[in-house]
Amino acid sequence: MSAPQTLVQAALNRLSARFGSSLADVAASLAVLAQDAPERLKREWELFREEVELEADRLENGESVQSEMDVPAAPAAGADPQEQIDQIRAQVARLARRLEEQA
Repeated sequence: MSAPQTLVQAALNRLSARFGSSLADVAASLAVLAQDAPERLKREWELFREEVELEADRLENGESVQSEMDVPAAPAAGADPQEQIDQIRAQVARLARRLEEQA
């Protein structure tokens, strides 16, 4: 093989190695997400049910719109970072709903 052919072959070998590695990384990430999905869905469902029960209690007791549920709580120290992100997202969603109701 001449030098240009060797360079082209080497480039093709490296590209195929990199793409193969990237695909393996993506597959591993998807496998982790698939394993975590049921637990995350369970947590989200439990959080939703709790919010609905609190809202039903608030409506039955005739409390004002401002309730404990609407006050942002600090994420638990030492909690899983993804869980903290989920809690913050839930707080943002509650605040957004409250702002929409007031508008």
